[in-house]
Amino acid sequence: MTLTDKHLKELDSPSLTTNERILLRCRIAAELIQAGQYEAACEALGDLWQGIGQRPEIKKLKPEIAAEVLLQCGVLTGWLGSVRNVSGAQEQAKDLLFEALRKFQSQGRYEKASEAQYELGICYWRLGAYDEARLVLREALKPLTDADTELKAKILIRRTLVEISENRYYEALSILKEAESVFDSASDALKGRWHGQKGLILRRLATGEGRADYADRAIIEFTAAIYHYEQAKHERYCALNLNNLTMLLYKLGRYREAHEHLDRAQLIFTTLKDTGNLAQVDETRARVLVAEKKYSEANRIITNVIKTFEKGGELALLADAMIVQGVVWARLGVHESSINVLQQAMRVAQDSGALTNAGLAALTMIEEHGARRLAETELCEIYRRADEMLKDTQDAEDISRLRMCARIVIKRLSGINLFDRNFTLHGAVYELEARFIEQALEECKGSVTRAAKLLGLSHQSLSHLLTTRHKRLLYKRTPTKRRLRSIIKKRE
Repeated sequence: MTLTDKHLKELDSPSLTTNERILLRCRIAAELIQAGQYEAACEALGDLWQGIGQRPEIKKLKPEIAAEVLLQCGVLTGWLGSVRNVSGAQEQAKDLLFEALRKFQSQGRYEKASEAQYELGICYWRLGAYDEARLVLREALKPLTDADTELKAKILIRRTLVEISENRYYEALSILKEAESVFDSASDALKGRWHGQKGLILRRLATGEGRADYADRAIIEFTAAIYHYEQAKHERYCALNLNNLTMLLYKLGRYREAHEHLDRAQLIFTTLKDTGNLAQVDETRARVLVAEKKYSEANRIITNVIKTFEKGGELALLADAMIVQGVVWARLGVHESSINVLQQAMRVAQDSGALTNAGLAALTMIEEHGARRLAETELCEIYRRADEMLKDTQDAEDISRLRMCARIVIKRLSGINLFDRNFTLHGAVYELEARFIEQALEECKGSVTRAAKLLGLSHQSLSHLLTTRHKRLLYKRTPTKRRLRSIIKKRE
């Protein structure tokens, strides 16, 4: 019999007071949430749970009990909102958790306040607000003592999520080192979490720095995480680590194994009706298919992934999926659509605070379109933004991509050469034409009439070029004004 089963039996005890029964329900719900059994946690809360984002009825409850109910309802709202892709769920979860946090602080229950901040951190992380997530998790650690070892470890491990998301791998490793001391007496679930996070860090270092030894160690860590989660009967987290392992395998070119692990993760999430994590598995599969140059199949999958993430509002994940779609469309030759979706990915990520994701979207734009299809000033601006947004990255692969993109920019600015790869006279003429039209529009502050005169063209000719061959430069012109027709009729 598990601890949760034991507590469920206790609920039937007639000796429990109303307050004791509510606290027991909250304790059971917390255990089930940690096991990834969110539906069962809803049942455990009984009528205290009113639905995702719904504030529980707490008017008649004591303050300490009301705070506990708000905490568990807030946590459940965040997790269920994520797996079901419920729009606005993370903001609603934050509202409930902030109310619980204030109640715990007013009661002087600082360990419980830290627990609320721990849960707030994951809400911010899901929204791509990495700075806010980092701040709230740091605050969660401050009041804890040496006796609060397990909660400390959980907060530290969650902090590594933020650092990994911003490619600060050595900071993440240092944080994990702080948490390692509690593992001799830790539960299988906590051990699984620690091994899984270490696997993520080693995977990024392996692919970024080309370290085969790190790749081997990452595989060992992911395998250990899966083992401990299986022991803890945490199916959902097993599947998450299968997906993470797949990301490494496909980078190593082991596509068949990657698909096998994805199939297993897909089955688990389908059984659990976890649409959010199922979409992440599909996004990984799309990446594998891109590596295999199966672009049409990848396009079909990533289109559905984006629809799911748009519905759920997890903006960092949405931006990453849009980047994959941008690559797929570029490889399929749908260049305008590819440029548009990559620009949208940059905006979505930047607006949410996920600057690293925005920087990667900018790099992808340059890699796929910088050699030909972007105007020179636009290309320079995109590179400047990528460089700024990735200034703190510790990812060797990102740094290598930045350098490669710098070479693309320099080559474009240095002019066209007869012996350039894929040189065509038509392409060279097109690029020079675009360059001079752009310069003229900038010089004339967007006036097509004056720019046309500067170029030796008629207004009509330049307008035609902008609306047909150089649509990318349309934003440079001033808005067209509709000419008013005379109300005075001409005499016949």
